[in-house]
Amino acid sequence: METQQIWNELNDELYFFILKKMKDKHASNDVFQNTFVKIHRNLSTLENTEKARAWAFQIARNEIANHFKKEAMYVEKSNEGKETPPENQAHLCCFDSFINDLPKVYREVIELVYIKGEKQKDAAIFLNISLENVKARVRRAKEILKQKLSECCQYEFDKNGKLIGEPNCVKCNTGTKMEWG
Repeated sequence: METQQIWNELNDELYFFILKKMKDKHASNDVFQNTFVKIHRNLSTLENTEKARAWAFQIARNEIANHFKKEAMYVEKSNEGKETPPENQAHLCCFDSFINDLPKVYREVIELVYIKGEKQKDAAIFLNISLENVKARVRRAKEILKQKLSECCQYEFDKNGKLIGEPNCVKCNTGTKMEWG
């Protein structure tokens, strides 16, 4: 198995998983990049290619934990003895609201597969639907999420489906609720 194959199969899934956990686009991009660097560097240690997905997600979880550990050290030093109230949370991504606003049939599948890390076949069993139906719902949900992320945050996807651009959550920062078309 090669890094490119893991990228082709998991890049969207890993990015959305990281974004959901981090709730910050800049930090998510850093963690996402670090995750794939570690995947590439440690690919030779993967003994069973059937477990590549679980292995990649574990690397992502570890990178998320590392990020929060580093961040906690800086916050502790700068806020010693002070309790800071929640400030403007404009830096938080609107991605949570996108997932929460998905129609229930899509939200359930996205939460099971991308957030809880279940395999699609396990999600099909849990939801009592066919694997093909799960795949179709995931595909449709990803299309909706990509569209909303692009509209709101002004991100774009290149020819390989990679997320590019800079965040500019104009609609989120103004408190405007986005409507599903």
